[in-house]
Amino acid sequence: MYEGVVQDLIDELGRLPGVGPKSAQRIAFHLLQAEPVDVRRLADVLMEVKAKVRFCSVCFNVSEDEQCRICRDPRREASVLCVVEEYKDVVAIERTREFRGRYHVLGGAISPIDGIGPDQLRIKELMPRLNDGVVTEVILATDPNLEGEATATYLTRLLSPMGLQVTRLASGLPVGGDLEYADEVTLGRAFVGRRAAE
Repeated sequence: MYEGVVQDLIDELGRLPGVGPKSAQRIAFHLLQAEPVDVRRLADVLMEVKAKVRFCSVCFNVSEDEQCRICRDPRREASVLCVVEEYKDVVAIERTREFRGRYHVLGGAISPIDGIGPDQLRIKELMPRLNDGVVTEVILATDPNLEGEATATYLTRLLSPMGLQVTRLASGLPVGGDLEYADEVTLGRAFVGRRAAE
């Protein structure tokens, strides 16, 4: 344990996802040894991100504008909508260059243990996007873990009566994994071989 502001810095860094106590300590000491101009540049970028970045008003992807670049792109296929848990999943899918439709970011997955139900996700914002008859297929690209499967099952039951084609990504993705960590080839094959949701 360290004193005062050094321990405060380690504690704050340790609150970041994927940063454990030892990593937080290494990052803190790296920052302490860095030149003040480098630390200032990092602080400025963090403040600028918080000030400028928001969520797209259509799909809830991150954006510096009212709508993200994907929603603004008229070349994207409007009839196919890919539903993902987080905006980092959009990046993972875009890296495959297999998908040319549009997205909807739920903001998480159903997880009763964590107190997250359908009302805590952006499902109510999804429904109006499906009512105008433009979207004919909804691809449920949730993570292949318990929470992702629960979310996909819930959405399948909700969307099936609407007469839409509802599909899931094909096998090839490891169960219990995250889309963010899948390589482009595996994720690309899963996209091409997607199947009807059950």
